[in-house]
Amino acid sequence: MLALTELGQRLRQERESKGLSLEDLQKLTKIQKRYLLGIEEGNYEVMPGKFYVRAFIKQYCEAIGLDTDAIFEEYKSDIPSTQTEDMPQQLSRVRSRKEIPQHTKGVSKAYDYLPTVLVVAGVVVVGIIIWVIAQNIVSDKNKEQANQEAPNSEVQQSNTQEETNETTAKNDNSKSEDEQSAADKKEKEKAEKEKAAKEKAAKEKAEKEKAEKEKKDSGKQEYKEVQKTGRSATYALSGTDAFNLEVTSTQADTWLDVKNGKGNAFFSSILKKGETKEFDLTKETEARVNIGYSPGVELKVNGKAVDLPFDSSKQVRQVVTIQYQPAEAQ
Repeated sequence: MLALTELGQRLRQERESKGLSLEDLQKLTKIQKRYLLGIEEGNYEVMPGKFYVRAFIKQYCEAIGLDTDAIFEEYKSDIPSTQTEDMPQQLSRVRSRKEIPQHTKGVSKAYDYLPTVLVVAGVVVVGIIIWVIAQNIVSDKNKEQANQEAPNSEVQQSNTQEETNETTAKNDNSKSEDEQSAADKKEKEKAEKEKAAKEKAAKEKAEKEKAEKEKKDSGKQEYKEVQKTGRSATYALSGTDAFNLEVTSTQADTWLDVKNGKGNAFFSSILKKGETKEFDLTKETEARVNIGYSPGVELKVNGKAVDLPFDSSKQVRQVVTIQYQPAEAQ
């Protein structure tokens, strides 16, 4: 690998500081990656011509936000000159008659040499013209070769600034779109957080109100045995404005049948192990709970656990009838 020039090191550092790879820079400048690498390594031999070296370096600088004039001045020793910069120096070798020193010779002596000087000057001018034409032919061939090797490269001296402006505009548009996308995402996240906070607050409020209601109801609620016979027992529920029943089977599947006083069934099926059924019986005056396998079955009335009327080990099947009288009707 070639040793990096000071200019190449500077350009690579600037590119990497902006998080750009050579592939990214190739997309921005439309210059092939191998030419960009040649600029960083100072390997200008890979370029199609000196003009392209300067043009490519100019577009590289503009793409990463460097002052082109300042870079060309600071690293002019690293950047090759083009033929158009050499022309004035070469043409300056042809001097006019006024510039020919006269010294000690007289005016008539100078006029004697004038034809010779004119002939020599003519030969020099013709030679320069031939040289310029030859250079133009070579330059045209180099341009044609560059177009074949780099069909995507549209670098020309007349439209370099226009393409740079277009690239800058695209970058600005892309930046604006990214900023808008980030703003939209931030706004969406904010809205989601606010929604989650409201839902959490509403849930906490509902749970608090429910707990307060249950606490209030449990303070007045009375659940007392009325009668017990065989496998059936009757209880009276009073002092509350709610009648909510929960039945949970913790040990095994059991048959469960829940009906109101008129015989209408709320549930009549298997209650699986670990399953809980809830019933709102507030509008009913009586509920009949038929438990097929009572071991491990738990009953709750308005969130408060109540005991089964019989020992489950002795009486597997149990029937519990709950008579309900709302507090407001008392």
